[in-house]
Amino acid sequence: MAQDAVESLDVAGGSNLGGDPFTPAAGSALWRKHFLIGAATASYQIEGAVNEDGRLPSIWDTFSATPGKVLHGDTGEHACDHYHRWESDVELLASLNFEAYRLSIAWPRVMDEAGRPNRKGLDFYKRLLGKLKDKGLQTFATLYHWDLPQHLEDRGGWLNRDIVYRFADYADLMSRELAGHVDAWMTLNEPWCSAFLGYGNGHHAPGRANLRYAVQAMHHLLLAHGEALAVLRENDPASKKGIVANVGRGTANTQSAADTHAAHLFEVQHNAWILDPLLKGTYPADLWTLWPGAEPLVLDGDMQTIGAPLDFLGINYYFRTNVESDGANGYIEVPLAGVERTQMGWEVYPDGLRDLLTGFHRNYRALPPIYITENGMASDDKVDNGHVDDAQRIAFLKRHLAAVDEAIAQGVDVRGYFVWSLLDNFEWAYGYERRFGVVHVDYRTQQRTVKRSAQLISKFLQERAARA
Repeated sequence: MAQDAVESLDVAGGSNLGGDPFTPAAGSALWRKHFLIGAATASYQIEGAVNEDGRLPSIWDTFSATPGKVLHGDTGEHACDHYHRWESDVELLASLNFEAYRLSIAWPRVMDEAGRPNRKGLDFYKRLLGKLKDKGLQTFATLYHWDLPQHLEDRGGWLNRDIVYRFADYADLMSRELAGHVDAWMTLNEPWCSAFLGYGNGHHAPGRANLRYAVQAMHHLLLAHGEALAVLRENDPASKKGIVANVGRGTANTQSAADTHAAHLFEVQHNAWILDPLLKGTYPADLWTLWPGAEPLVLDGDMQTIGAPLDFLGINYYFRTNVESDGANGYIEVPLAGVERTQMGWEVYPDGLRDLLTGFHRNYRALPPIYITENGMASDDKVDNGHVDDAQRIAFLKRHLAAVDEAIAQGVDVRGYFVWSLLDNFEWAYGYERRFGVVHVDYRTQQRTVKRSAQLISKFLQERAARA
């Protein structure tokens, strides 16, 4: 995107943020010291070292080694080599003045096939979390960010109800071993992706493609969350506990009743499929009109377990989807022309984040405090003479922070915001081509280069700390 186009978008989307993209106007919620600003990563996307210190194979090792599944045949074998470079990465994180770090724990790294602890893997996370605490950062740890041990997938994965109890065992071990090291636990990251992309259309590991599989996998994911929540509360009562959902804004291509209903159905399957069980204790009825006959097997007591109260809800947001009616009881995506898009092809639509937050605030009486646990964009960033001027990302972050600020002004209890991501990394089925980081990674040399977006975030956080 041309620089002048970025600047025009920046001005148009500025809201109550000032001329510097990370210097909010007086009165903005972003000036409040208790509004947390951090960066996020995930284990398989950055750690590498997939065959070291007793780590077992994961479904993503298997999937990415399968020809045709990942762009360019990329795998997470080396990723950002964070497993060996974690100390310097934490120093980098702290030097940028971030206040919190969201990471995930690799299930295959910390337990063997019999469920016994792998001490070398556990020690890695203890050292990592300890250094983060020493640097004064709050720690947000995700138990499951998609890297399921392959031996559990071989037994049916998320289609086998037994995995609910294996996940509870995992949560039990982690919360006993890491109690005191973690400020906030997140059971699952984006169960929609695990269920629909992993079991519904095969785009993600383990690569199955059956709608009924997706629906049953979702039920077991949410049930595992509920079982793990009880264990976390027992073992680490001082920490906060929650879950992370990716949400999508659906908009109607026309104002017709049919297209409006189509947009509603999009949000039902993308948002309410997860949030209704968590916050209302039931699946949305419209889901089964969209997917007739796909209802999961639900046993007595399941929905009560799934609907246990949350300390917080993590929200991941990236783009909207424009749809129209398919002429029956469904929808068809209708991409809009002439809109700004990222390297992923996703539309930049910050109003969608505000609209979703305010809509959840209206619709869910049990809505807990919210953290934006992922928000960011991919661009084809290049290092030029030691610098990366990621102008589109700067404009993107500014406008999405403004959208969060607007939602807070309308009464939504948003407690913090995590940029996705700290580092360029393995972007799942897109391999290493798509760069989401505020720090550039040269995958050949593993050289880290701080992008201008990170410099501006750091400058704002330093100024905010000085005013506190």
